[in-house]
Amino acid sequence: MLLYERLAGELRTQIAQGALHAGERLPSIRQLAQGHGVSVATAVQACLQLEREGLAVARPRSGYFVRAMALQPPTARSPRRRAPGIVSNPALQNVLDMLARSDLLPLHSATPTPALLPQSALTASLARCLRHGASAALDYAPPQGHLDLRRQIAQRYAQVGAAVAPDEIVITAGAMEAINLALRIVTTPGDVVLVETPTYHGILQTVAALQLKVLEVPNLPGQGIDIARLEQLQQQNTVRAAIVVPNFNNPLGSLTSDVDKQALLESCAQHGTVVIEDDIYGELAWSGQRPSPLRRWDRHGIVISCGSFSKTLSPGLRVGWLAGGNWTDALIRAKYFSTVGSASLPQLAIADYLQRHDLERHLRRLRRTLADNGQRLHEAVTRHWPAGTRASEPQGGLSLWLQLPAGGDGSALFEAALAKGIGTSPGVLFSSRGDYADCLRLSCGLPWNERLDHALKRLGQLAAHQLG
Repeated sequence: MLLYERLAGELRTQIAQGALHAGERLPSIRQLAQGHGVSVATAVQACLQLEREGLAVARPRSGYFVRAMALQPPTARSPRRRAPGIVSNPALQNVLDMLARSDLLPLHSATPTPALLPQSALTASLARCLRHGASAALDYAPPQGHLDLRRQIAQRYAQVGAAVAPDEIVITAGAMEAINLALRIVTTPGDVVLVETPTYHGILQTVAALQLKVLEVPNLPGQGIDIARLEQLQQQNTVRAAIVVPNFNNPLGSLTSDVDKQALLESCAQHGTVVIEDDIYGELAWSGQRPSPLRRWDRHGIVISCGSFSKTLSPGLRVGWLAGGNWTDALIRAKYFSTVGSASLPQLAIADYLQRHDLERHLRRLRRTLADNGQRLHEAVTRHWPAGTRASEPQGGLSLWLQLPAGGDGSALFEAALAKGIGTSPGVLFSSRGDYADCLRLSCGLPWNERLDHALKRLGQLAAHQLG
């Protein structure tokens, strides 16, 4: 037996016997080498072997940690709503109250904490734009948005194989305005739209405000959009638009495969359904491999793509966009009649940042941190939460979706957590009829520290108390 295999075997035994617990740091490479009388290279090979076996995970600048045993995924379920209907979920009315609170540990906010974003570089870009181009920065922007920024966005699409011209991009106040504008120009009140379930509550609120009816298509943990069910729904109903999040759906973090993305587009093209793609999490693949947007596979010209810098650079600057395709002129008019144009200074500052800095370098760090946060959250749930708790295995994005054991109530846990100063998102927010009462969403956007570990332990205790 080789030396590294022998060392890996000893560590494997310690893990199996509980001497090394899930989430616990392994001895450092130097400590392993010195303590076992082997070379540093041998110690590295032993840790890599444990990583290949799924027993350990490497964390940047922190070393190797014992990987928690995977929890069972949340159970797949069909929505209660079988026919088109209005959004009828009273819980959606309370979201604004949560967003207004600043006294909570924000495990409810699917946004990276500011410390993970390039604040200093963006501050410098804002100052530079005011110092050298105050007239443009403080004036109205064109309704379509500033050309320099639209060119930068088009270049990002080109890097993932999607042909998007700067002239078809419309700058918006975040992705939610983009989705709202897209729905306004392709639907009229009473039309039927497809949405995923579970899905982001902001999409449901927008659909409700526009007086549209919804059909819910399941998003399956670890698989993404249920394409067979989507086709079945379109055969049975006249669907005007589909609002989908194929890359790291919020709240599951699921990734729809390229094969299923193409099948989705073929189904929608056949049935005359416009596809509104929310790709706000596409840049946040924990593997580092950015998945393709639907626009890459759109052979029929049916996709309106929506994106934003809110999850990658700054939520507060409120800079998003639409890639409008055949609907670009109508979207520009809708933007003008709505808000005239988005604010100039944030657009110019982000364009300046993109020209001067390596966005990919920042994204690599951000993705690694989010992946590490997600793994640590998963491990903490394994250690501290009641037996039978289920958890998603996100492949990207900012969310961890939990299903409580039988008898668990996500809304009751949400209220109990609020009383302890911890923000969470109850599962009922993520469907049009208040399904997922036994579920909860947590954010992966906070750097791991003792306070966060304590909060996860406290949440686990509250969940256990609820179950009796």
